[in-house]
Amino acid sequence: MDLNSAQRIAEAEAARTGLGTGPNRRLRLTLIIGMPLFLPVLGIMILVPKPLMNDVLYVYEAGIIGCLLHYVWVFAKYPRYAGRPPYLTRDLAMGGGFFLPSLFFGFWPGMIAAPAWALFVGVAYAVEVTRGRNDHH
Repeated sequence: MDLNSAQRIAEAEAARTGLGTGPNRRLRLTLIIGMPLFLPVLGIMILVPKPLMNDVLYVYEAGIIGCLLHYVWVFAKYPRYAGRPPYLTRDLAMGGGFFLPSLFFGFWPGMIAAPAWALFVGVAYAVEVTRGRNDHH
């Protein structure tokens, strides 16, 4: 085994477990920070004066949109499955996890966009894999 192969194996294992590296790490951190943040946001909404409650909610909803746009940006950088780092397709599909905080706060753009995003990533993957199989015949 040469050094390049050993390095690729180590990178693939790092991408599969933990936070990974590169775009995998960025997407996982986006999900880990953005999704459960609804609990502190709820606490802040309870503590702030009533006129500021909606402002806190709007800031969090803008954060959800920003997180989903980050997923779109990473997909745009790695549009082809063959050119993606290991496990990036799985991490891209996890953007659908923003459905839960959107549902919790009744944020309908997130309730639509998050599952639609996960479905889009899955369909794009399936189309590319199917095309790849047809090209080999």
